[in-house]
Amino acid sequence: MKVGILREGKTPPDKRVPLTPEQCLEVMEKFPSVKVVVQPSPIRSFKDDNYTSIGIELQEDLSDCDVLLGVKEVRIQDFIPGKIYLFFSHTIKKQAYNRKLLQTVLEKNIQLVDYEVLTNKEGFRIIGFGRFAGLVGVYNGLRAFGLRNNIFNLKPAHQCHDLAEMLQILDGIQLPPVKIAVTGDGRVAGGVLEILNHMNIVRVTPASFLSETDPKEAIYTQLLPNNYAQRKDGEAFELMHFFNHPEMYENAFEAYTKATDLLIAAAYWDPKAPVLFTAEDARSEDFRISVISDITCDIEGSIPSTKRASLIDDPFYDYNPETGELEAAFSNPRNISVQAVDNLPCELPKDASLDFGRNLIDKVFPSLFGEDIDGIVQRASITKGGKLTERFAYLQDFAEGK
Repeated sequence: MKVGILREGKTPPDKRVPLTPEQCLEVMEKFPSVKVVVQPSPIRSFKDDNYTSIGIELQEDLSDCDVLLGVKEVRIQDFIPGKIYLFFSHTIKKQAYNRKLLQTVLEKNIQLVDYEVLTNKEGFRIIGFGRFAGLVGVYNGLRAFGLRNNIFNLKPAHQCHDLAEMLQILDGIQLPPVKIAVTGDGRVAGGVLEILNHMNIVRVTPASFLSETDPKEAIYTQLLPNNYAQRKDGEAFELMHFFNHPEMYENAFEAYTKATDLLIAAAYWDPKAPVLFTAEDARSEDFRISVISDITCDIEGSIPSTKRASLIDDPFYDYNPETGELEAAFSNPRNISVQAVDNLPCELPKDASLDFGRNLIDKVFPSLFGEDIDGIVQRASITKGGKLTERFAYLQDFAEGK
């Protein structure tokens, strides 16, 4: 089996790779029937000569490969018929901007394996850049808080050499007694907590967070779905019921809008679930949140101030609660300052790639290159044989343009 590492073609450019040079060697040693080649690229965090210097071949034309690995969406004109592709397709929520991508995949008889839906037999995700989205997302949130309040000016994460330097920078700041709320408990939230714990910020329970009106030091709390959503019928909250029937729940976050300075949004949001707060909530006189780092970056989703994604080079903007319009970052103390970069792991591309490749090798490749005993590849295949697989048949109308 021949595997090709794709050159990332999406704009803005993505410097991450699915496999580092050393990991390419490891794959060929671990799976002797597999050969890995790399499409040349001028933008990767790992340069072409990082690969060639250890014997990995560069190959522009990947049409003789069986499997093609990328990170972000593949350009429509670059798809090669009949291949197995692995990348983040951003199609499973019927994202309109990728309708043509899904149609092309079907037309060209491609087996599309989406990283986002790779799960183990228990149903838990086994791969992703979530940890690094969390690590960089909370750093950017703290950076925004420092800039807004003129108390410190952190070096942008993408200008740091690596994660170690980013952590070293955080070691040099002193936070005021700010109250930080974190939503979620997945990979993204795990990255957020990793940073907050590294900084020795005191963790408190949600109840203590609400009752502590004047803390003497910076504190944070982690909010799970039962903290920010409740059943409309008054019945007791049940997590699996919430996941399966999100439309039966309503917002229960209002108390935290009055007690939080910095919100780090790291929870997956189902469009059928209640929003975290509304535009009307944000206009309330006792709405306290001044900075939001929306790592999930659902545009016009659970957080009304996230009206567009921001860029790595220009990560912040202000939301005016009175008008509902966006304004220049940190331009008015009555505004909410927002961080909404949608490709946060790109700010630490080498570390993120190393972590991602490790999970590919350990958790995915045994099923991809051997027997898929636990159905890992099968479950994550959105298309196969020119058709949507049974699990993703709900995308049929979307693929047909309806």
